[in-house]
Amino acid sequence: MDSKTDPESAQQATIETVEDPSKYNGFNGERHAGKDRAAELLGNSSERVVVSEVDNKRILRRIDLAILPVMLGVYFLQQLDKSTLSYASVFGLIADAHLGGQDYSWLGSIVYIAQLVMQPVIAYFLVKLPTGKFAACMVLCWGIVLSCMAVAKNFKGLLATRFFLGCFEASVAPTFIAITQMWWRRSEQTYRNASWYAMNGVTNMVGSLLAYGLGHIHSEKLHSYQIIFLACGLLTVVFSVLVFLFLPDSPVDAKFLNDHDKVLAVERLRDNQMGVVSTEWKWEHVTESLLDIKTWCWFALIFSISIPSGGITTFGPLIVNSFGFNPFNTILLNIPFGAVQIVATMGGAAFATWTKRKGPALALLCIPPIIGIVMLLCIKHTTRNRGPLLVGYYLISFYPGISPLIYSWSSQNTAGETKKKTTTAILFIGQSAGNIIGPHLYTTAEKPLYRRGLISNLVLFVVLIIIVTFTTLYLMFLNKCHASRRVALGKSEVIADRSMMNSQERAISDQVDEANGEGAWASGGEKAFDDIADLKNEDFIFVY
Repeated sequence: MDSKTDPESAQQATIETVEDPSKYNGFNGERHAGKDRAAELLGNSSERVVVSEVDNKRILRRIDLAILPVMLGVYFLQQLDKSTLSYASVFGLIADAHLGGQDYSWLGSIVYIAQLVMQPVIAYFLVKLPTGKFAACMVLCWGIVLSCMAVAKNFKGLLATRFFLGCFEASVAPTFIAITQMWWRRSEQTYRNASWYAMNGVTNMVGSLLAYGLGHIHSEKLHSYQIIFLACGLLTVVFSVLVFLFLPDSPVDAKFLNDHDKVLAVERLRDNQMGVVSTEWKWEHVTESLLDIKTWCWFALIFSISIPSGGITTFGPLIVNSFGFNPFNTILLNIPFGAVQIVATMGGAAFATWTKRKGPALALLCIPPIIGIVMLLCIKHTTRNRGPLLVGYYLISFYPGISPLIYSWSSQNTAGETKKKTTTAILFIGQSAGNIIGPHLYTTAEKPLYRRGLISNLVLFVVLIIIVTFTTLYLMFLNKCHASRRVALGKSEVIADRSMMNSQERAISDQVDEANGEGAWASGGEKAFDDIADLKNEDFIFVY
């Protein structure tokens, strides 16, 4: 431990020197091949660290203030940049670029085709490359590409630039899931995933106002949509510099933490049983991910929600436009859509955190979109019915709250660095495939009803509830299997999942352990930083 640690921090953390630290930590002070970098950091000292609640809150606050703003900014820009196509469609892009038939749908899908192709590459890069610097480079590249869309004047030019936009944007969500896993406890992850994903709603609100303002700029050389492409692209390029400067690669490398606090930041993640960061690619983890049933549960879940998402994201403004509103009113009426997204995303996360259950929260979030789609299918599209039609449209906007819960559900039930990245890649292959299909279920020829797309979406929300139920039952089965393995190894059948506890629950758990004479490390954690996959670690508790 750094001898220059400030006295206040030293008093708040409990540090004990032990004769054999490997008994508790699973390492002996040397670099262990195949283990997490956190094991190396903690192994550099013969001290056992117990993080006090005061220290925990202090470290968490520093992490939130340093990491979350950067993530929120990047995700806002990513969604804004993807949404520029839908804004541009309202301001005459379809006519000026002579888009016909399925051309506009393909411009929506090509981004996700690129993301699908890139996911295996992204998974490998996230293990081998520094996370923060990798993210900054990707942001810079897609900002440049979006700026170049301003000079694309036909379908081929737009298709090419949208493809490269998708290639670079493919890294954002997988990178953010990896960052969330390496910085926050499992009980904290759902809120953080929801926070950056809620920027979709912020984008719909701020982006709509931005497009409204930019659309009023009159230029003899540039169309309104070209100004939108250029402004959003250059803003992204500027922000990439901030990402490079302020987003650290991992807790081990964080400049905003001193050496003492780095140890605390890593140690507080032990109960996750998920590790922090490793740069070794393990093919056995890839195999386990591919053979793991729950991997394909995540795939099925995200695929089922991404089909409606892809269609509504691309055609949402056109659906509102079909109610009889002019282009500027159409843009403004997307603002409440964004507000509902934020409420649904954060509300779903709050409910899941409160109940410590993802399944019920996901099932409940499927109900408002089902009601909304039924309203759009059953109510006649006349100017007299514009109010009820808008209500139906806004009810559909609850669907964005589903995806971040699936991200959290997947990430919180996966351990092992390579397996985490592989599983995330499969998850986003499913998301990309769904987003490719989604826009093609809607065509401009079917306006104003868009019946085929809406009926397909209705069926998929019902399917989502069925898959959620199956996944929940399977995770309960896996917990029973791990309990049996612990008994066979002479361990306690039931162990407390401290990673999902709040501060009050952790304090009670510590008191119970002390009363039993076991100490605060009684709940395991010896394998937490050994870079072991979840199915191989009997102490891993699955969250359902």
